[in-house]
Amino acid sequence: MTEAPVPPVIDGATALSVPVSALEELFRRAQRSVLARVRDGQRVSSKKLNQHQLAAHGLAYLATELEAARQLTHWVSALGTASRLTELERRLAGVYVGELVRTLSGGIDLGPCESIALEDLGLTDADLAATVREDGVRGFADTYASAECVCALARLAQKKSSFGDTLLDDDTLEAVRTEFRRFTDSEVVGIAQDVHRKDVLIPLSLLSKMSELGVFGLTIPEEYGGMGLGKVAMCVVTEELSRGYIGVGSLGTRAEIAAELILIGGTDQQKQSFLPRIASGELLPTAVFTEPNYGSDLAHIKARAEQQADGSYKVFGQKTWITHATRADLMTLLARTDPEESGYAGLSMFLAEKSRGSEERPEHEGFPDAGITGTEIKVLGYRGMKEFEISFDGFPVKADGLLGGQAGKGFKQLMATFESARIQTAARGVGIAQAALEEAWKYAQERIQFGTPIFAFPRVQRKLGRIIARTMASRQLAYFAAREKDKGTRCDLEAGMAKLLGTRAAWEAADACVQVHGGNGYAEEYVASRLLVDARVLSIFEGANEIQAHVIARRLLDQALNEKEAS
Repeated sequence: MTEAPVPPVIDGATALSVPVSALEELFRRAQRSVLARVRDGQRVSSKKLNQHQLAAHGLAYLATELEAARQLTHWVSALGTASRLTELERRLAGVYVGELVRTLSGGIDLGPCESIALEDLGLTDADLAATVREDGVRGFADTYASAECVCALARLAQKKSSFGDTLLDDDTLEAVRTEFRRFTDSEVVGIAQDVHRKDVLIPLSLLSKMSELGVFGLTIPEEYGGMGLGKVAMCVVTEELSRGYIGVGSLGTRAEIAAELILIGGTDQQKQSFLPRIASGELLPTAVFTEPNYGSDLAHIKARAEQQADGSYKVFGQKTWITHATRADLMTLLARTDPEESGYAGLSMFLAEKSRGSEERPEHEGFPDAGITGTEIKVLGYRGMKEFEISFDGFPVKADGLLGGQAGKGFKQLMATFESARIQTAARGVGIAQAALEEAWKYAQERIQFGTPIFAFPRVQRKLGRIIARTMASRQLAYFAAREKDKGTRCDLEAGMAKLLGTRAAWEAADACVQVHGGNGYAEEYVASRLLVDARVLSIFEGANEIQAHVIARRLLDQALNEKEAS
């Protein structure tokens, strides 16, 4: 039998310039078209943006995929410069960019069951012919992203036992990844299934070990007892821990949010009091923002904090989806302090200390303080910390618990943390995608059907090849957003894009992993089933992906309008 010819690979970043330039031109044309629909004089109309939400969100997803293609191009260029570019990375970049071109020729995927035609963004056949359907661009896709090319990528990864050089290009970051990969394999992977299936809290002994490694003080400055690392390091650590178990990868999220709130808006006394204890793991925070009827609509939350004669506050109202609530010692609590102000201006942020609940009887003694009660919300996945609905009835908060000592600044203070939280969520998505890839890859080689490992079948290889490409693209986009954050520049656009792509990669990879496992993937005893339910939540929290798309679209359209006015 004659072996199939080996598909060609790109020769480096230069080869990607043609399709990426076509994608950039396609985006510019789509941006102009959507802007014409939603513009109202010298501004973008919120009403029109809502009316044309599908087109606007399609633009956001197009921009996200384009930025991922750009970042893969930069990655390939950096690998080439460092003489580290191998056949695997060449194939991976060609597959991702080529498949993107092919997909966009037919429309934009908004999710597993949603897509929008490019024509719905106002693009014409002439626009497509000049960009993604241009002969040279289609030729690139046919050459480097054919079905056989995707399969070849999976076979190459099997041979190398590798899914691509991440090129952190930093000795500290490389050491961090090595340390946390070792920790995850030895301490996290072995407990993940038990924690999930028994629906129990992650052992405190593991939290202690994570504290020793510096997880909770990763980005807290050294002067407050932290490690003083940047957001790229946060991505690396979060990704590795989430690869082992999403609950463990998410343990640092609340510490990250609380620390950033205090660093940005806290008084010197609040920084000195809280940051060292958060960094050491002595103080476990939880985020108390969401309410039953408002979800992402934080401007209209009703929970209120009433100031008392001595300057302290009492909190009344309900909060929901509060993670790790029984164990938490500190609540970052958003409440209304001005009943006359119904919008953002009436909200304040509090650092509300509470007592830790019973480990032995959390369902009965989880909230020992007066003025606070909680009911557990049973969930499909994302277990290990547990979710609660909390009721406050006169819960006391000290006078110095008002963040920064400033009332009415709560929403603005919270907004300042969204970039980091969304970058971290992107990293959690990458971690789950990587775990799904590794599980599917291993099972495909071990599972024998019709006398051969199922890895030999092209449908299985193609699934794995595609996951490899999408996972690396999501990883590079998350790193890009983190680098922008580390520069101190505004990066809500980049963070939102990273969150969109990373959470989507997690779901697609987990779903493919189940499919590779067949019936076993639906069995609770297999990791594949856990990864599926864990991945599903990522597109919902830290701002649902619909909200992300809306924010991204608004920024893109505002940018286009400003550029138009400047010219």
